[in-house]
Amino acid sequence: MAVFACAGCGAELSVPVARVALPAHAFRNGGERYLPPVLPTGAYAVDSEPHGPPFRQWAEVGAEEAAARGVYAPVPHLSFGAPGRILLAPGDTFGTVLIPERCDGCCGSGGGVGPNLACARCGREVGTRIDDCHRWQAVWLEPDAVRELPVEGPDRLPGDGWTVPGLPPVEPLGWWSDHWSAAVGTALAHLLAASAGGPLVLPDGLVTAVFGRVPASVLPSPLAAGAPARTVALVGPGLDPGPGAGPGPGSSRRPGPAPDIALVPRHPWTGEPWQPSGGAVPVPLDAEVWTYLAAPGTASTTRLPEGAERDDPLPLRPHRLFQPDRWLLLDRLARLPAVREPWLRAVYDRLAADAPGYLS
Repeated sequence: MAVFACAGCGAELSVPVARVALPAHAFRNGGERYLPPVLPTGAYAVDSEPHGPPFRQWAEVGAEEAAARGVYAPVPHLSFGAPGRILLAPGDTFGTVLIPERCDGCCGSGGGVGPNLACARCGREVGTRIDDCHRWQAVWLEPDAVRELPVEGPDRLPGDGWTVPGLPPVEPLGWWSDHWSAAVGTALAHLLAASAGGPLVLPDGLVTAVFGRVPASVLPSPLAAGAPARTVALVGPGLDPGPGAGPGPGSSRRPGPAPDIALVPRHPWTGEPWQPSGGAVPVPLDAEVWTYLAAPGTASTTRLPEGAERDDPLPLRPHRLFQPDRWLLLDRLARLPAVREPWLRAVYDRLAADAPGYLS
């Protein structure tokens, strides 16, 4: 475990925290309501890519310089912030004071004008707090403003990390989960790249409901003549249909042929994707979402037991179809080198044109 301290005076700024993978919803904007902290207490994550201010316009930067920074298609603006920012839940930080003139949000801080937190002891700018409406609550510490200090304590929770509870796609009040919107939007970028421009055959059920509409709008139909379809399946712990692999414990699924593309979980600690057998192209997905898709019956529920539900009201349902986060889809797609291929760049341009305000 570690604590983070001011690089100027050494004052501690966080409780002991253990590292986890950066979640997809860390950059989700425009949620349905006020949102909770992006990370659970006792955890931190590191963003290996530049995000946050200062920003420069794509036209000012140019394609060559953008590519050198890992962005291969036009984006609304390009971050020139330092890579390696550290993400924590606001409740795990202390010893800082707000810089009022940099609190730029509507109902809180939006974090769009530079660091708004300073070390309470020496006044050094150390990070940015985000707690505006429709934003996940977060504190981002600047990598050059803090030091990581190791402390006694377990680095990881018990177990291998792959066993996580499934996260339902619909929240109790009937909203689609913001976590799902972000996770599916990010995974869709990798799924489109893995398609090689051909049609996709998705498994029936919830996978098609949340993943199917975007590929159907920009890729050929599986019924198109002369277009070989690629099959997509869930693959991961206890669920690997590769050669010689059978269903995992507690699974009712039978082994089948290996798919061309595998929706696999990202390890919750490291972010590394599960490696499927059989040569399938892996498409990483947040582990809690993957677990629910792979075994929806194992998710926690507040429903009464079977046979006693006559007086229990039915759960609320969303009033609209599931919408993956288009901005996160486009942001991730722009960072995949494959987007430089003409067919995928055409897909990107079409999706960007259909995302209101994305490039305007």
